[in-house]
Amino acid sequence: MKLIKLKAYLLLLAILVFINYGNLQAQTAPMYAQYMFNMMHINPAYAGSRGVPNVTALFRQQWVGLPGEPRTGVISADMPLKNNKLGIGLQLYNDRLGIERSTGMNLSLATRVTLSNKAFLSAGLQAGIMNYQANLTEVSTFTPNDPAFYNNINKWIPLVGVGLFYNTDKFYAGISAPDVLKSRLTAIDNVNTGVKGVNDFHVFFTSGYVFKINEDLNLKPSMLVKMVNGSNAQLDLNANLWIKNTVAVGASYRTGDAVIGMVEWQVTPQLRFGYAYEKSISKLKSFNQGSHEFMIRYEFGSGSNTILSPRYF
Repeated sequence: MKLIKLKAYLLLLAILVFINYGNLQAQTAPMYAQYMFNMMHINPAYAGSRGVPNVTALFRQQWVGLPGEPRTGVISADMPLKNNKLGIGLQLYNDRLGIERSTGMNLSLATRVTLSNKAFLSAGLQAGIMNYQANLTEVSTFTPNDPAFYNNINKWIPLVGVGLFYNTDKFYAGISAPDVLKSRLTAIDNVNTGVKGVNDFHVFFTSGYVFKINEDLNLKPSMLVKMVNGSNAQLDLNANLWIKNTVAVGASYRTGDAVIGMVEWQVTPQLRFGYAYEKSISKLKSFNQGSHEFMIRYEFGSGSNTILSPRYF
């Protein structure tokens, strides 16, 4: 009976994600090359799924050489509770793009049920707060004393997200909406500025699988679909080849935007480093020198009791 109730709850979450937003078409944020190692930032249901406490830090410098280039830093930590039936997580992030800056914190809670010996289904809820700033007075304009740039914007915005995450020891799939509130600036904030909103309703779908080639080689393809109302869908396709569970080399393609090369190094069973380089293929390719992304993760424990292999996802 409890399992039936939980399945009904998971179905309700999925309906809430899409109700009144059925005409989604898709877009960008968050833009991470190493999304497969930063999934809690996308999906709160991922919290605790690795089976051990862990901390991940990621820094991204996008479109190097372009004035006002985006820079993003994220630190996340999560851990399982009650024999992996629950998971909790915390994220701190800072995102800068030109005169805009977003700084925030999210708390995540996930509940997990066992569907079989090696299959698990999780539902997650995320709540947080974000400080959005737009330094409009720093903008140089052709019109002196333009009233649209008289005042800066500084606003605190609540965030609520939901997600579902299914996994076995070799496969995972998740769907999520990190911010269902569609947060908007108030009328006072956007008077004469043309700034009408901060967060649009996004939906993300992720999936991946591990193919064992032989004792020394494992191939892990994965994908990320990013959707937001009023824009075309964006798809990230990735494949990583793990060599002796120690080093991985991979490549990704982001539709209409970039090609990506990456490398991962499992220094110890607990410590991992990652690096990705992106080369733009969009119209911006002539105006930037590519993008760099660095990742480090540490797991507290041997990982012998983890639900998923800590080396893959």
